[in-house]
This record gives sequence, structure tokens and C-alpha cells, in this order.
Amino acid sequence: MSTPFYVSPQQAMADRAEYARKGIARGRSLVVLQYADGIVFVGENPSRALHKFSEIYDRIGFAAAGKYNEYENLRIGGVRYADLRGYTYDRDDVTARGLANVYAQTLGTIFSSSAEKPYEVELVVAEVGDSPEGDQIYRLPHDGSIVDEHGSVAVGGNAEQISGYLDQRHRDGMTLAEALKLAVQALSRDTNGSEREIPAERLEVAVLDRTRPQKRKFKRIVGGQLSRLLEAGASGAGAASTATSEEEDGAEE
Repeated sequence: MSTPFYVSPQQAMADRAEYARKGIARGRSLVVLQYADGIVFVGENPSRALHKFSEIYDRIGFAAAGKYNEYENLRIGGVRYADLRGYTYDRDDVTARGLANVYAQTLGTIFSSSAEKPYEVELVVAEVGDSPEGDQIYRLPHDGSIVDEHGSVAVGGNAEQISGYLDQRHRDGMTLAEALKLAVQALSRDTNGSEREIPAERLEVAVLDRTRPQKRKFKRIVGGQLSRLLEAGASGAGAASTATSEEEDGAEE
């Protein structure tokens, strides 16, 4: 009779964490930044159908890096949680903190279960407040821990290098064009320090805009509006104000 192969719990958890990190690292990075009027989500995504960013509820947005089928299941679960809680209690009872706790429990249970592999995903849950001080951004790694972020956050394959770049250059009160320019610059940097160009058609951009009169603050930035913002960020603050005044044109709900 053969002796069962023993692996210590610490080693088993380390192996599962390494497996999840390698899976996440194969995906493209994305960034989430605060700007003067809300929160912007920016990522490189050649697909127009498989979104990295989505609306969860009135003021709450969702971003994910890693395996699409796994984070799409989590997104759908989050929408169901938010709809049920908002319908049963009150719309104001649906918060990013509550949603992050739900995701943390789900990811933590899957990560610690030996019956299934860990999810190869890293999530960001963001909620826009009435003022910048009320904004909330939570990062959830594969193990279900919750990290309260401020200003900017990056997830995905090259997140550590991108986060360092953003931490040095992000500032409070940036316009949307300035924040978008910074995000694209951060995503354009390769691991060897060189830069590459990311065309507008390969970018996925969305915002939680606190200035929108509607209850739903999430909108996608596409087409001509995205091109104008990229040009404004490149040409300076004067053009940025012009693009901001036109930002409702071509927006997708």
C-alpha cells in the first residue's frame, strides 16, 4: 500500500496563490483613477463585446482582469445581489463596501477549497460619491482579501509597475482628459521600460460621472468622444476643457 503524498497547508496555499497569479498575469492590465468629476476605468481591450468594465448599480462600477468566464460569473452575481438588496430595502443600501464584502466571501471560499481551483481573477469595485471625498475604490485579489485604494489602482499582468508609475504622477483634481492621458501612458509602458502606442480602437474606457443628472452614473466613452479626450489630453488643458464640455456626445449607456 503506497503512502499518500503529504503537502503542508502552507505549501498548498502558496501553490494555489502562485497558480492564480500566473493566470492573472497572462491578461492585459487595467487602471482605475479618480478625477475631479468621478472615477475613470481604462484598459486595453481589442474586443468590443467582451467588456472588462460594467455597471453594477446606480453609482457602482466593476472592473476585472483575468479569465473572462470567471469574472463574468462574479459580475452577474454582483448585479443580482445589488438588485435584490435595492428592491428589498432601499437603493441607498446598495454600496461598494457591501458588494466588496460579498465578492471577498466568494473568492475566499473558492481559494481555500481544495475541491476546485482558485479563480484567476482580480477585481476592482468602485463607487462614486457626491464629492471626491465620498469616492470608494476596493481592490480584491484572487484570495478574497479587500484592499481600500485611494487615487489610483492597477490590476492585471503588469500591475506593480503601472501602480508605481501612477502613484508618482496622479494628483487630485485632474480633468477627465488628463486622467485618461495618464492612464494610457501607464498602460503603454512595457516591463523593459520602453513605451508603445495603444490606438483608441483598442481602448475600453468608462466613467462613473458624479455630474450626471441621472441616478445611473456609469457610462462608456466611445467613438468620437474618446478621440476628442485623447487629443485634449495630448494638447493640454485648454483643449481638455473643450472636450469636457462635449463629453455627453456619443456616450453609450
